[in-house]
Order: sequence, then C-alpha cells, then structure tokens
Amino acid sequence: MTAILTEETRERDKIARLSRSLYERGLTAGSSGNISVRLSDGWLLTPTNSCLGELDPARISKLDWQGTVLAGDPPSKEAFLHRSMYEVRPKAGAIVHLHSTHSAAVSCLCGLDPANCIPPLTPYFVMKIGRLPLVPYHRPGDKALGEVIKTLAPKNSAVLLANHGPVVSGADLEGAIYASEELEETAKIFLMLRNAPTNCLNAEQIEELKVAFKLDI
Repeated sequence: MTAILTEETRERDKIARLSRSLYERGLTAGSSGNISVRLSDGWLLTPTNSCLGELDPARISKLDWQGTVLAGDPPSKEAFLHRSMYEVRPKAGAIVHLHSTHSAAVSCLCGLDPANCIPPLTPYFVMKIGRLPLVPYHRPGDKALGEVIKTLAPKNSAVLLANHGPVVSGADLEGAIYASEELEETAKIFLMLRNAPTNCLNAEQIEELKVAFKLDI
C-alpha cells in the first residue's frame, strides 16, 4: 500500500530536489541563496550556511509566522526578507533568493532604472517577472531591507537587491524557480546587449501580453 505523504513532507522533498538542480546548473554556489515555501501551518526555509546542492529534507527549517523555529536546523539569516515578502503577497506560495551570476552582475551596474532595472527585452521576461525594481544596497542581514521589500513587493513579484541578487516569488515553488531562471537568462541577454542598439517591447506589445495572459503587472 502506497504511503500518503503530508504536505510538509512533499514540500521538504521538493525543496531539496529542485535546489540541487539549481546548484548543479550553476545558479547558486557554495552556501549562497535561500528558498522558502508557504505551508498551511507555517513555512519552510533552507537552513543557515547550507549548500542548496546538499540539503537534507528533514533538516530544512520550519517556522511559524512570528519567526519561531518549529523544526529542523536554524533558518537562513535572511528569513526576515522572505517573511516580509509573504506578508504583502498573500498569494505567494514560494520565494527563491539566489546570487545567480548574471542577475548579480546587473545589480552592480550604474545607471539602472530603479523602478525597472531590466527593460522588457522578451515577452517571457514580461510574463514571468513583469517589472523588476532595484532595492538600494543594504548589508546582508540588515533588517531594514525587509521594510523596503514591503514597500515594493505588493506590486512586484520580484525585486533585485543592489550588489546582491534577485528575490523572486511565485504561486508555488516551481513557478518561483521558473521565474528566477527566466530572470537570469534575461540578465545575461541584457549584459550581452549593453551599448548595442536594442529593440525592447513597446507599451502596446506589453499591454497585449497583459490581456492575452491575464498578467497582473
């Protein structure tokens, strides 16, 4: 008889499996990055100083919404960042924060539009990310970063932390990861096109996408 897995067990296993895929494809390195998933009775977050390529599902942190650790190892020091985004995006089921190479490189550039720091180069970027505001630099672990996230995340599913990397939410873990991957690919294209004449999607084309795919951007 096949055992019925609980919601928490399924999500723990999924975090470990998909995190390993991100690590093996070079989208995260060392112990950088953290991933979380909303549960019906709290939320899961990858542990502090853990490698996303070597997660033990049973040791992934489980927290309540006051930040109390209910199970697993101590959570990432950036737990407040995830919780801030969940608070203002009630439909978000998962959040992915990576230090992926090209996205982090873009976050270090001068002259970015702080309201939308990567232009609408492809329809897929518009569909999965929409706008990408730039969050001013804060040192890692600075709780003030959470307050800035709260001001930007209600109308944006993703933000780019200056000199750091992206934070991307999604309806579920797969959605958040797919959007993170699309962001990384678009960041790579953006860097390749620097100083080259470029055609971006215009307002009419973006509006067509919003209507066709019922985008909330």
